[in-house]
Amino acid sequence: MYSIAIHGGAGTILRSEMSAEMENAYRQALSTALQQGYEILEAGGTSLDAVTRAIVALEDNILFNAGKGSVFTSLGEHEMDASIMNGADGSAGAVAGVKQIRNPVLLAREVMENSQHVFLCSEGAMEFARERGVAIEPDEYFYSPFRFEQWQQLKDSDDYQMDHSAKANSKEQKEKKFGTVGAVACDQYGNLAAGTSTGGMTNKKFGRIGDSPIIGAGTYANNKTCAISCTGHGELFIKAVAAYDVHALMAYKKIGLEEAMREVVLDTLPKIGGEGGMIGVDKFGNAFGIFNSEGMYRGIRSSDGKVDIAIYAD
Repeated sequence: MYSIAIHGGAGTILRSEMSAEMENAYRQALSTALQQGYEILEAGGTSLDAVTRAIVALEDNILFNAGKGSVFTSLGEHEMDASIMNGADGSAGAVAGVKQIRNPVLLAREVMENSQHVFLCSEGAMEFARERGVAIEPDEYFYSPFRFEQWQQLKDSDDYQMDHSAKANSKEQKEKKFGTVGAVACDQYGNLAAGTSTGGMTNKKFGRIGDSPIIGAGTYANNKTCAISCTGHGELFIKAVAAYDVHALMAYKKIGLEEAMREVVLDTLPKIGGEGGMIGVDKFGNAFGIFNSEGMYRGIRSSDGKVDIAIYAD
């Protein structure tokens, strides 16, 4: 069985706060990305290509905090992170703190396939992008009134914020949506792949980097076990080495994917204050989305006919 799962972020995503028009827009965006990735698998393509295609579709959609829809930093810029991993041979590529890159996941894949490195950051990654001919866009491409308003609420303060949808009076009251996109897939040959991309936190400073570009924390793939892409409070997912921990539980404890994901997301992460979720697929094509927040934008499609697009916990 071949399958693909995608996510567009997790957090405080409440049905009561979502207009029918906005909910439909998110569902359509998820459906489009899922379809584009699945078509590659259906045609006999690789999990790596399917994951890449799905993430590009999400990065190109202004609704999601990745690529075109990335949030503003404290300097009013867009700094993006992404990673990708091939479960067949353990190869991986990642970039962090890149600007003006239309599709950071494509740059991460270039790092994986056309450099001798795994992780490039900032200006060095940009130099490599120019050398490889990766698509670059002007700052205006990444502008959206919604993201700009988010930044205006925090500008000139020491506060940072997860992607959110409503203004609040205190940190405790702020709605949180961990804005990240990702995809995992199992192709017809049993090969796994995972990728993750994000614009990070609104008003982030000091070149902050979360879990998304870190292999083992936000992204991991191994043909023997699983492919995982995470979305959540990055600092805690880094401390938990969340994506790799699912693999370790499967490899050493000999438990299934869903049980391993539930242990990490519903037990390990909450114990250290980690909120968010992850998507995963195993070598048999079983795919799941597990989260401990109010919701997670997600979709799963497999060759056994399963198609599921969901947003809320229920």
